[in-house]
Amino acid sequence: MATPVVLITGALTGIGRATAVAYAREGAKVVVSGRHRDAGEALVTELKQKGAADALFVRADIRKEEDVKAAVDSAVERFGRLDIAINNAGRDGLGAITEVTPESYAELFDTNVLGVLLSLKHEFRVMEAQGKGSIVNISSIFGHVGFPGGASVYAGSKHAVEGITKSVALEGAAKGVRVNAVAPGPIETAMFDRVADIAGRDQLIGMIPTKRAGTPEETANLIVFLASDKSPFITGEIVTIDGGFAAG
Repeated sequence: MATPVVLITGALTGIGRATAVAYAREGAKVVVSGRHRDAGEALVTELKQKGAADALFVRADIRKEEDVKAAVDSAVERFGRLDIAINNAGRDGLGAITEVTPESYAELFDTNVLGVLLSLKHEFRVMEAQGKGSIVNISSIFGHVGFPGGASVYAGSKHAVEGITKSVALEGAAKGVRVNAVAPGPIETAMFDRVADIAGRDQLIGMIPTKRAGTPEETANLIVFLASDKSPFITGEIVTIDGGFAAG
């Protein structure tokens, strides 16, 4: 598509930031959201320098529907449409099952599951009316493999994201709206550093067949492809990027 309009949640760090930069280099119009205005405005400046046709920051907490709606509506008001949405915002929740509390469960599920649902609701609202659009949710291999350091609630939230992805994809298939998910494995992000602190970096790297962690940029390249018109017959899929980690 010519000059796509792209919305990325959780765009200020890690995979979200790398994805925003990847779209900027393709000359897209990029709307980034997050909770920190100074970092968001700085990212907008960077994206324009890297080739974005235009860029906009919208401060949003994806746990709040009014914020999510405002982010989607801001994209449409600024650029007239919404072609691609990347639902990246999320958080980890490592810890033993005996440490789970109702509060820690609610905090994680409100971000990882409710936030994705609210994002899908408003992105789908716009894309259904357009008759076309592509959405990529960010899951995790913890949605389908275990972690001995304890990630039961986090894994459950990513199971939910994957089930929601498949169900919404069925809703959108006849309406021109594709919905997929990318499930990263060990990627060099702040979350990977926290997992490595628990499992041991050398031990964790040793479990990856490629003997290295992936990069946010490699993950961004997959996201951009999956959301693009180069993959028009792919919907309802969970695509893993993990250096063979889950294959073992």
